[in-house]
Amino acid sequence: MKTISIKQNELGKVQYLTEVLPEIPTNTILYKKLTGLGATYGEIKAKRNSIIIEPNVPVIIGKCNDPKHKADNLFGVYEGVYTDAIVTYLEKSGKKYYKLLTTPESFPKIKSAFEELEVDIYSSCFLLFDECHKLVKDADYRSDIALPLHDFFRFERKALVSATPIELSDPRFKEQQFQTVEVEPTFDYSKEIRLYHTNNTLQTFKDALQKQRGKAEPCCIFINSTDIIYALMKQLDLLEQSAVFCAPKSVEKLKRNKFKNASEQWDKSKMKRYNFFTSRFFNAVDIELEERPDVIILTDVFFAEHTMIDPHTDAIQIVGRFRNGISSITHISNTNKGLPQRTQDEIRGYLICSKEIYRTMKNFYDCASDRASRDAYRAALESLPFNRMLDKDGKENWFAIDNYMDEEIMKNYYHDEYSLCEAYNNRTSFLPYHEGFYYSVGDSERLKKENKSQSIKEKRKEIVRQLEMLGECTTEMELEYKRDLMAAEPFIVKVYDTVGKAVIEKLNYSKKGITEAMIQKQYSEKATGTEVIQLIKNSFQVGNKYSCKCIKEEISRIYGLLEIHPPKAITGKTISDFFTVSECKVKGDRGYLLISEIM
Repeated sequence: MKTISIKQNELGKVQYLTEVLPEIPTNTILYKKLTGLGATYGEIKAKRNSIIIEPNVPVIIGKCNDPKHKADNLFGVYEGVYTDAIVTYLEKSGKKYYKLLTTPESFPKIKSAFEELEVDIYSSCFLLFDECHKLVKDADYRSDIALPLHDFFRFERKALVSATPIELSDPRFKEQQFQTVEVEPTFDYSKEIRLYHTNNTLQTFKDALQKQRGKAEPCCIFINSTDIIYALMKQLDLLEQSAVFCAPKSVEKLKRNKFKNASEQWDKSKMKRYNFFTSRFFNAVDIELEERPDVIILTDVFFAEHTMIDPHTDAIQIVGRFRNGISSITHISNTNKGLPQRTQDEIRGYLICSKEIYRTMKNFYDCASDRASRDAYRAALESLPFNRMLDKDGKENWFAIDNYMDEEIMKNYYHDEYSLCEAYNNRTSFLPYHEGFYYSVGDSERLKKENKSQSIKEKRKEIVRQLEMLGECTTEMELEYKRDLMAAEPFIVKVYDTVGKAVIEKLNYSKKGITEAMIQKQYSEKATGTEVIQLIKNSFQVGNKYSCKCIKEEISRIYGLLEIHPPKAITGKTISDFFTVSECKVKGDRGYLLISEIM
């Protein structure tokens, strides 16, 4: 595609886009480089009918409620706004220019309204796709975000705009001879950012907040996970001092946890000392404050890969939300060497190979001579990875392909701390300063502790390993982490404190053997008179049947273990001194069923 550069000067303040580009030309991808230049503002003011596609609802509501657009005939279209309302708006507009702002998913309602009025939407309106990088970024979880693109190419006048565009592979851009217009600032617009690489995001976040104490400015925290947000607020005792801005479903989720300061729309009046934002607010929303807030971005790749922030898009967009500037930017992140590192050529090679495998299997399916074979080939087709690269009609979804490429490249950044630093160093938008924060236990250990797929023995092994790493627990953070381990597995932590790692490993993590060792140690240090009872209850379980021979041998072993002489001869019936029992047969031999404990 052809590329045109437009110089932008800074004379006291940054020029608005309309000063260097009065009107966005058709068949253009506008790469504006700086956020907040007024690309959508210019289109709203342009003397033509406009449909502007915005990435999400808060952007639309924000612009429709903005006093500076009071006379601009704006109308927002999103979930809950229906075709009839759009028809009424179009009829009442009279000689005013149409200025429709819509989400991608709601665009078909606008199309239906024009059809109902028998007005040719493709020739009468200019279509602007704002924040077009979202076409790629959101393609994996918003299947309908690219839906308007099928109509987009039918418009006589159209354009896409973003401060952080991603290369688009859809061949229709080339076929219609799209050009890229770059707005090139002639001044240094880079901002300092502190990169805190850590193995413990919670503790580093806590330390970062300590540095903000005493400051008057609010703290704005961007994390794409309401689960992490709630955990942070709860663990750091910030619930009363925090507000969360997120999607409607997440608002409801937080309310179920008794957290009331959650909203799907940003409003200054709703802000608190600590303000958390999910990805719904990473792009396009104007956050206008008198103060310059401290901005903290948090990524935890062990908890959720979708918390990864792209230095080339997400980080730039986040910082650009604040129209009056910011006080500081900090990105706290861990990294995971388990994430794959692949070059663009390797990723493309994977996609080409996946496509060929799909085509081959599709050919077998199309040529199958009987129903059984077709069913078998269909099942094989549906399991192939390339399926996620197809749209509802079975055609190549270019945005899904671009999304896969983008996501895999981003994983490269979070493989190790050097790669993340390099990603920021390669941007003109940031001037990064790097620091490392490392603790005796970190996010990787937390993940292993919380892994529900582990067996009980594996979980106990991992907790013992982490207890060894903690050592004497001299800091508040280490003591707090040990309390978390105690909450997760109280038995093994108590055992570790009593008998140590060597004894636990010698007994192969057997609960019965370990409990026995604990009681023996307590007995040798200070007898309480209940050790025999504890050991017997450790060996015998209510609800089980035991033969008289087994009972006699085990109780005799226990008395011998403690080197105590029994008060009377041990028989099978001795078990009735400790349990309520009933006689029964065990493999033909006389025995007892244990009904309940006596003492």
